[in-house]
Amino acid sequence: MTHRSTRLLSVGSLARVEGEGAMHVQVRDGEVESVRLSIYEPPRFFEALLRGRRYDEPVDITARICGICPVAYQMTACQAIEDACGVTVDGQLAALRRLLYCGEWIESHSLHIYLLHAPDFLGLPDALALARTDRELVERGLRLKQAGNQIMEVLGGRAVHPVNVRLGGFHRLPDRSELDRLAALLRTARRDAEETVAWTAELDYPDLHVQHALLALRPPDSYPLDSGTPTLHSGYPSAVAPLTAFLVAEFERHVVEAQAPHSTALQATVDGRHYLTGPLARWRIAAELLPAELRQMAALAGVGGTCDNPFRSIAVRAIEVLWAVREAQRLLEEYESPPRPAVPVPPRAGIGHAATEAPRGLLYHRYELGSDGTIVSADIVPPTSQNQAAIEADLRDFVQQRLHLEDTELTRQCEQAIRNYDPCISCATHFLDLTVEGR
Repeated sequence: MTHRSTRLLSVGSLARVEGEGAMHVQVRDGEVESVRLSIYEPPRFFEALLRGRRYDEPVDITARICGICPVAYQMTACQAIEDACGVTVDGQLAALRRLLYCGEWIESHSLHIYLLHAPDFLGLPDALALARTDRELVERGLRLKQAGNQIMEVLGGRAVHPVNVRLGGFHRLPDRSELDRLAALLRTARRDAEETVAWTAELDYPDLHVQHALLALRPPDSYPLDSGTPTLHSGYPSAVAPLTAFLVAEFERHVVEAQAPHSTALQATVDGRHYLTGPLARWRIAAELLPAELRQMAALAGVGGTCDNPFRSIAVRAIEVLWAVREAQRLLEEYESPPRPAVPVPPRAGIGHAATEAPRGLLYHRYELGSDGTIVSADIVPPTSQNQAAIEADLRDFVQQRLHLEDTELTRQCEQAIRNYDPCISCATHFLDLTVEGR
């Protein structure tokens, strides 16, 4: 099959956010001629849906954008609207929000690592086969995910589309017995997370190196999660990274979205270049902000300071799970109940911006409010759409290096390569139906 002058690789099902799309790779005379991620799911118009609504509604509405990372959308919406209203939530209320976000990182990354991506590295078709082969491994992943889910249930009211988050804080504060139960769960989760990092060190990683520009938040004194300055890495393969920072309010001056003719989803460029956001970007831009112990564990797992292999993103996610568990423990140890569950956020006319780090990468929200709090306009830039152009470029290189493979193996490796980026469609686990046609 590999000798044909023309090959068409057609992938039947991809999507941006729990949706549907396709991948098409055209090969002619031994060269990859084109790669298209054609997202064909009808757009859901969340930004248009928000126009004309009350300023307190996006907190619940935007959570419905994703069932895997709803907290990211809630936290970013809260911060952007509070920014427009001139309100800053700090102290223990901010700490509780950060704890909730840690819970989402733990559950989302654990889902990806163990149930979605691990079977690819172990040569298995799905998580059910992995459970039959290594039950203990899957149980460890489920315990980790459950720990994250429990944090979201205690603080958010439920694990999927939390209902306890509001502008200014929460509807209800947790009581001490609930937090003590979380602390006990996290002690076990920490051991499981440490074992996860060690397990990723044993995986066999395909060879692929990328030099994309990278974009992530960089806080002054902590690994990026719920705040920070957007920071751009040039993408040059250099240990000394040239970094450029800009204000969150300047995000749309640097990041420009455009409609790709083959997709109903927008694709983004930063300063005219396609780029990656997510674990590899966070690692390159902010790894030195992690505790030295975690950096040493990452090095043992084969993740250096200039990690540029997307396949090793599973190891970076494992480090991020361990960091999120430790951060959640710290927040619980230092927690003191605030006097009230929320601070007032009175409406006013203005424009607010916010960016946080969803598990899959940087998430940006902007809202313009009228004087009565009515939403005049909204802009939401999710991480998966930011990564699309870079994924296409990576697939071009990846396929070019593997044109000698037969269809079945090429299909498997393309699936694994796409799952490196944990696009929201990865919840379907095995989503490619690849056919190769010669003409």
